[in-house]
Amino acid sequence: MEKYLIGLDNGGTSTKAAIFDLEGREIATAGKSTKIITPQPGYTERDMEELFLANCECVKKALEKAGVDGKDILGIAVCGHGKGLYAWGKDGKPAYNGIISTDNRAWKYPKKWYEEGTHKKLHERLCQELMACQQVSLLAWMKENHRDVYDNIQYVFSVKDYVRFRLTGEAYCEATDISGSGLMNVKDARFDQDILEEFGIGEVYEKLAPIKYSYDLCGTICEEASVLTGLPIGTPVAGGMFDIDACGVAADLTSPEELVTIAGTWSINEFISEAPIMDGNIAMNSLFAIPGYYLAEECSATSSGNLEWYLENCMDTGEIPEGKNIYEYVNELVDSVEPEDSDVYYFPFLYGSNAHPLGKAAFVGLTTYHNKAHMLRAVYEGVAFSHKRHIDKLLASRKLPKAVRMAGGPVQSKVWVQMFADVLGLPIETVSAKELGASGCAMAAAIAAGIYKDYKEAAAHMVHISERIKPDPEKTAVYRKKYEKYIAVSDALDTVWGQFEV
Repeated sequence: MEKYLIGLDNGGTSTKAAIFDLEGREIATAGKSTKIITPQPGYTERDMEELFLANCECVKKALEKAGVDGKDILGIAVCGHGKGLYAWGKDGKPAYNGIISTDNRAWKYPKKWYEEGTHKKLHERLCQELMACQQVSLLAWMKENHRDVYDNIQYVFSVKDYVRFRLTGEAYCEATDISGSGLMNVKDARFDQDILEEFGIGEVYEKLAPIKYSYDLCGTICEEASVLTGLPIGTPVAGGMFDIDACGVAADLTSPEELVTIAGTWSINEFISEAPIMDGNIAMNSLFAIPGYYLAEECSATSSGNLEWYLENCMDTGEIPEGKNIYEYVNELVDSVEPEDSDVYYFPFLYGSNAHPLGKAAFVGLTTYHNKAHMLRAVYEGVAFSHKRHIDKLLASRKLPKAVRMAGGPVQSKVWVQMFADVLGLPIETVSAKELGASGCAMAAAIAAGIYKDYKEAAAHMVHISERIKPDPEKTAVYRKKYEKYIAVSDALDTVWGQFEV
């Protein structure tokens, strides 16, 4: 009988389970959304019990869709969004709602720690900037505003550590997530009591579970989870990882030479290093899924989700020629306009900005001459330019890679992939996996189950990379000039955002 692996991916609003064979082929997927709770402006929460049941339901549905018996699953692992807070209580229940990484209630604590010099004092060990959505800030907020909840906390979890705890009954802090929390001495990969004392939350030291790595065996499926998922009691459960790490692993990010860009709702750009990058170019260093490496990342919600919005709101499906799908038609429209023939710019800030905190999406340069082809080209270019903005920051701290590894929806478009190569001036290698986070988790599960010895061996079997797409030097020269204008217009808009209230 065939044997399989399961990856569970928990984003900020949805959960997805995917089943893979040992060669990394996707067999079946199942997904479910969870309700976002917004009790006040700036608060984003979710019901932790609903979340756990959603994970179990997705596993069960994926097994049913694949026609796979739970006994044929060799292992499972979970990834999820970073930051946020999922606290488990001493009374054997969630201590509070899960707090998602988009939550901003604790904004004043990082501000205070910067102003008072606390961050500067600890930065050499933290190796990262501080944010309102990190556990360190949320726990400080909890201590001041809900002391009863704070005192009841038994374990401080990230989303995927919470889900894994419910699947197994065993509590651990996996390294990739907890190292982005602000609670950890990232440089030395350990918890330091005095760091927590400096932040005024020394009690949290006793609420932190032991540290494990992504492929470590972190327990097995317990009786409750077995009933809910259809997996046998005793099925191995790996540590799993932060979803950005999982996407990197699924793109064979296993050495410092590689640089990975992932285009989805988020523009994720990353590489790994044997030491934290402390030159001021990198805001966030965290521990990578492979022990001994640190993850340097540049990310924002400025990628191909912008195209989906445009297609939903600005395209008439009736205009699509018979026999073509919408993406084929859009690629033809984009390809019908040469880059030098369009001076329309799009700033892909529908979901957030990597230029200004209050930046919004915009088309600039439209006239009556322009049509949908020009606008769609501008969307494609704007997304590629946004990735370039992040990648340029990363390249300031490392040598040029031989190629950029690319994954996400746009890899299905030859036009867009070629554009990325031309904009970056670097060859592109595409990764075929659709569910990258779940795929990376499946690789962790394979190692924990003893199928492969490490990520390099797992990648050799489970990651499938295309030939390199080389940049066109003439197009690169055109895009270089267009990118300069894109940055100039973006900088000009930065002087406006936030000045006027409607």
